[in-house]
This record gives sequence, C-alpha cells and structure tokens, in this order.
Amino acid sequence: MRGRGWLLRLVIAFGFAQAAVSMARPAVSYRALALGADERAVGVIAGVYALLPLFAAVPLGRRTDFGRCAPLLPVGVVLISGGCALSGTADSLAAMAAWSGVMGLGHLCFVIGAQSIVARQSAPAEQDRNFGHFTIGASLGQLVGPVAAGLLVSGHDGAMARTSALALVVSAGVAAVSFTSLWRIEHRSRGAARAGHAAKVPVHRILRTRGVPAGIFISLAVLSATDVLTAYLPVVGEHRGIAPSVVGLLLSLRAAATIACRLVMTPMIRLLGRTALMTLTCVLAALLCAGVAFPVPVWALALMLALLGFCLGVGQPLSMTTVVQASPPQARSTALALRLTGNRFGQVAAPASAGLVAGVAGTAAPFLMLGVLLLGAAGLALRGRRSDAPGGPSGSGESGGAGGGGAASLGRQTPAVGQSGHI
Repeated sequence: MRGRGWLLRLVIAFGFAQAAVSMARPAVSYRALALGADERAVGVIAGVYALLPLFAAVPLGRRTDFGRCAPLLPVGVVLISGGCALSGTADSLAAMAAWSGVMGLGHLCFVIGAQSIVARQSAPAEQDRNFGHFTIGASLGQLVGPVAAGLLVSGHDGAMARTSALALVVSAGVAAVSFTSLWRIEHRSRGAARAGHAAKVPVHRILRTRGVPAGIFISLAVLSATDVLTAYLPVVGEHRGIAPSVVGLLLSLRAAATIACRLVMTPMIRLLGRTALMTLTCVLAALLCAGVAFPVPVWALALMLALLGFCLGVGQPLSMTTVVQASPPQARSTALALRLTGNRFGQVAAPASAGLVAGVAGTAAPFLMLGVLLLGAAGLALRGRRSDAPGGPSGSGESGGAGGGGAASLGRQTPAVGQSGHI
C-alpha cells in the first residue's frame, strides 16, 4: 500500500506554481494600467492568458491518457516562470498579452499533469478527498500570491510600472521553487502502460456522458468568477481608492476561506450530498458576486469576499471528481482536459466580456455578470443531479464500486473499452 507522500509533494509544488500565477495576474493588471491600458485592454490581456491553453488542452490530455503524466509538471513550471519574467520586462501591451499567454500555457501543462496523477493514483472512494487536498495547493498559492503582489506593487510617485515589473520577476522565482518538490510523484504501473493499447474514446462520446457537461460548466463558472475577481478587483480598488496592499489582502482572504472550505469538505458532502452542496454554494456565490458590485465599506467587502471564497471552494474539486467518475477509465485525462478547456474558454470569454461590460456600464458590472453565470451553474447542477444520497463513500453516494456511479452510468450508455489500471 503506497503512502500519500506523493500527494503532499504535489500539493507543495502546485502551491508554489499557483502562488507565482496568483502573484503575476494582479501584477500584470497593474503593469498594464501603468502602461496606459483601460478597462477593455485589461480584460483582453487577462483573456489572452487562457487563449493558448484553449487549443492545447485536449491534445495534452490525449497524450497523458496514453503515457506518463509527470513530464508535464517541469514543462509547466518552465513556461510559468518564463512567462512571468518576460511579462515584467515587456514594454508594450501586445508583448504583455503574449507572455501572459505563455504563462497560461505553462499553468495548463502543470494542472493537466497534476490532475491526471491524482485521478490515476486515487481509489474511487478517495477521489473527493484527494482532489480536495490537491486544490488546497491552489488555494495556498492564491492566498500568498496576491498579498506578495500587493506588498511589492506601489503607485506612489509614479512607481507602479517599476514595482509591478519587480513583482512579475519575483513571481518567476517563486514558480521555480516548485522544482524542489517534483520528485517521485508519479508511480509507474503496468495498468497505465496497458492504457496505451486501448482505443481512443471520441471526444463527442465523452461530452455526451451524463455528468460531464454539468461538471465542465460548473468548473467554468467557478473559475471564471475567481479569475475575473483576481483581474478586476485591482481595477475596482483603483476606482474606489483602495490601496494595492489592501486589495492583495482582500484577495488572499478569499483564498484563505477557500482553504477552510476544502478542509471541511468531506463532512459537508456527507451531510448534504454532492449535488445539493454544489447547488447551494453556487447560488450563494452568485448573490455575493452581485454584492461586490455595490460601493460597500472595505470591511463589508472583506466579509463578502470571505464568504464568497468559502462558496467557490466547493466547485473545483467536486467537478473534478464528477468528470473523472463519469468518464471512461482510459479517457480520464482527456475528460479532465475537456474540463480545463471549458475553464480556459471561460477565462478567455469572461474577462473579455467583463472588459466590454465594464467599459459600457462601469467597473462593478462584471460582478453582476458573474452572478448570472453562477446562477446558471447552480441550475445545471440541480437539473443534472444523480442519486447522490448523503453518507456514501467519501460523502458521495455515487463513488462506490469500481469507478463509482458515474462509471456505472457510463457502462449503461457506451461500451467499455478496457481498464486503465489507474489506481
């Protein structure tokens, strides 16, 4: 029986990689503002971060289904580090957008490899817990990154261009620290090797599998909310006179609440069931996002962001489990890549749409848009629910058996094409 040291090392590596990205994203916004960008330009630059990953996710997922996952991790770290450093040295908005895209591609490589390792090396009853622990790495990075960016970036005496560039260079160094934990994470197995001889499952079949579309859209909505919040809270802060250091603390407070959520996720699933938990948290997150649009005091904004962070902490890990358990065993990396493609589409469309909305209706309007998106996710989660009575394994009544209820429902719809031996 293997221990979970691999998961701890993966969480640590992901924490540093995510900290670098979370530090770089607001720094990119501040540097763009210093270079003369308006709200629309900030939205476009934030969207380009997800543009390259939008086209690369599925091919990378296919490659990972039929090969090793671990090589994607150092490739991702190199691209994140390079994208951060070169964004700091860029002197035009076009160059900043390009290097932001490289950063996004690196993040995609790392996440596809890491999520595939968790899916392959976790038993069905452990997936909610392990994906929850894995995403704690992301939340830790989102906790530390904005604070560090806020401390380094200063707008006093016209220093924003210089200090935002410094924050981007420092974030490149933070990403490089991930290398110290990238050892003995992936376990070689004969089952994984046999997956290379299995037939490829068509993408359209994966997308038609019950549970997969809902998991993809919920993940898209939650990540879009997090992403637009990270990109546009600095803009809101500028308009409301909130210092960059305070904005960084507010973003980190949101991330800390997300960590708290994931630490207590298993008992919440046991109490409510997966579907009810996802639906309830999406509805509450929608209302809180709309609340951010109003010119409330900083203390009230902090309270709303803390509650919002707690609610947003549910969607990502549970959507991973939903997609993994619903998809064929030999196509789980591809299914996770399709989920990430949805995420990246949201990261392209949501900031760009937010930029257009902000340009027309003001900087608070994007948060109302996010509220509508999260309400749609809540409705889809409720509509696509399955029998997930509270109290099952891992708190989900659909995770029992070999592959869980999602795999069982798939078996009734499409013929199985072998086993991947991912456990």
